[in-house]
Amino acid sequence: MSYQRQQVHVAILDALSSVGGIASRDKIKSIIAEDGTSGISYEDVYNPVTSRSGNEYVPFNFDFNFGIRELTVLGYIEQPKRGADIVLTEKGRTADYAHVPNEAEQIIIDQYWHDHSKVNKAKQTATEQVKTASKQPVETVESGIVDDDDSEDEWRTLLLTQLKQFSPKKFESFARLLISKMGVRIDSKMGKVMSGDHGIDGFGYFESDDFRTSRVAIQAKRYTDGAVPEPEIDKFKGAMDGFSAEYGIFITTTHFTPKAKQKAVKGNRSVTLIDGRRITDLVQQYQLHIEPVQTYRLDDYYYEED
Repeated sequence: MSYQRQQVHVAILDALSSVGGIASRDKIKSIIAEDGTSGISYEDVYNPVTSRSGNEYVPFNFDFNFGIRELTVLGYIEQPKRGADIVLTEKGRTADYAHVPNEAEQIIIDQYWHDHSKVNKAKQTATEQVKTASKQPVETVESGIVDDDDSEDEWRTLLLTQLKQFSPKKFESFARLLISKMGVRIDSKMGKVMSGDHGIDGFGYFESDDFRTSRVAIQAKRYTDGAVPEPEIDKFKGAMDGFSAEYGIFITTTHFTPKAKQKAVKGNRSVTLIDGRRITDLVQQYQLHIEPVQTYRLDDYYYEED
């Protein structure tokens, strides 16, 4: 199914309001994806598509970035700073935004983009001049791209794409490596046999601050699409019983259904669920086979006419 353009203004404001008015871009997207009441699905928010040039990108990011920019123009959120949290203004915290944007606000938005297009044309002209001078080919930018914080999502999208191409054996090995970085001491034998592992892909021990050691079962499922359903959690919990595990960690490249999430926290032994987006957070947190790259971009000051 192809991506359908999304009206995201109310979804963004609802997400921010639900966490007190301040959240990162990624957290806002996560809330929208998990909430379900806005009509925007998890797949809408995170699934990538392939551009004409063969590169993968997430089309929802365009709608999201447009929405952030437009809500800033309308005064519902503060002017975002690169890499910083998005913050509701007083208007954003108190206004009735059920029908944002209304007709008057849409006029303000249209005028903003009319003015902004002049700046974008100046940027494109300058870029073409530089590439022509250096004899580099000029690439066509995907229609509708907004250059806010897309670079933060590009590497995450690429990471998940690569993980989905792992063999089951390599993904299970990756899961054990990641979880060991999280402080779990992985058992050298249990759960590492490709067949006959009794439903687990790893087993380990976690020592808490009060020196209490817990037994941890690990399950890794490399999905290319679709959500992990409730029966998979049931089977894993059954396997946990066989190893007397006190809790489990279930890691997947996609996400979990609502019923799977409910099942994970029922009963005496809970299961921590790690979906694709949380994998990227943990890879960043523990700097697992990634290298940080810093660059700069010129803001509109350099392109505006006097």
